[in-house]
Amino acid sequence: MILERLQKYQDEGLLILRLGFGFGFIYYHGWGKLTGGPERWEGLGGSMAQFGIDFAPQFWGFMAMLSETLFALFIAVGFLFRPAAMLLGFTMLVAWLGHHLSGNGNPGHSFKNLVVAMGLVFIGPGKYSVDAWLASRKSNKG
Repeated sequence: MILERLQKYQDEGLLILRLGFGFGFIYYHGWGKLTGGPERWEGLGGSMAQFGIDFAPQFWGFMAMLSETLFALFIAVGFLFRPAAMLLGFTMLVAWLGHHLSGNGNPGHSFKNLVVAMGLVFIGPGKYSVDAWLASRKSNKG
């Protein structure tokens, strides 16, 4: 009975999920990469060599940092939500495979983040998001 009443709060639940996942990602994963600068990005991007991609490690590290900061912020506020979740999911796929193949670290955490990010791609940002606000403005004009 009480659980059935919670059905009407799906958008609020999605807002909590987006805010926690996005800002948590920035704080626990992205901030150190952002403030670490090019040296940190190069070290991070060097892990792409295990996939046969050994050029431009600084670029790949920068892209991972961007996913874990800017795109995580986009997920939190619901802006360009699906592309941001897809790109963060791809970053987590690379992290998961990297941990799995190298045996370094625990692949479980990146796997869980991959599953959440890809699930969010299908769910969408919900009505309490920048994307929904922009869509409502567009529909009110036309």
